[in-house]
Amino acid sequence: QVQLVESGGGSVQAGGSLRLSCAASGYTFSTDCMGWFRQAPGKEREGVAAICTIGGRTSYADSVKGRFTISRDTAKNTAYLEMNNLKPEDTAMYYCAAHPDYLSPTVALRSLYYRYWGQGTQVTVSA
Repeated sequence: QVQLVESGGGSVQAGGSLRLSCAASGYTFSTDCMGWFRQAPGKEREGVAAICTIGGRTSYADSVKGRFTISRDTAKNTAYLEMNNLKPEDTAMYYCAAHPDYLSPTVALRSLYYRYWGQGTQVTVSA
C-alpha cells in the first residue's frame, strides 16, 4: 500500500523559510515523478513543483521560481520542498503527490496526472 506522509509545515513570517518533506512507503522511485501541490481556502489546487526520475528534471510554477527548490533522496524514499523568501500568498495546505511513470514538463504540474497523494501539511505565512 502506497503512503505519502508530509511534514515540515508551520507558521513563519514573510521572508522566512520552511522545508517540507514527503516520506514515501510501499513505493519505489524507479521511474516516476513526485510533485508538490498547494490549495488555499476557496482556491483550486495548484502545482508548485515537480521532479521526475528521468534526468532529475524539475518543473516549477512561475509564482515560486527562484524561491522554491524541489529535491529527492531516493535512498530515503523522500522528496523535499525547500521554500525561501516566503510570502503571505504562499499560505496554503501543501500536498505531496506521486505518479509511477514519467511526466513531461508540460503536465508535471497538473494534479490530475498524479495517482498517489499525501494528507497535506499546512503552511501559514504572516505579513
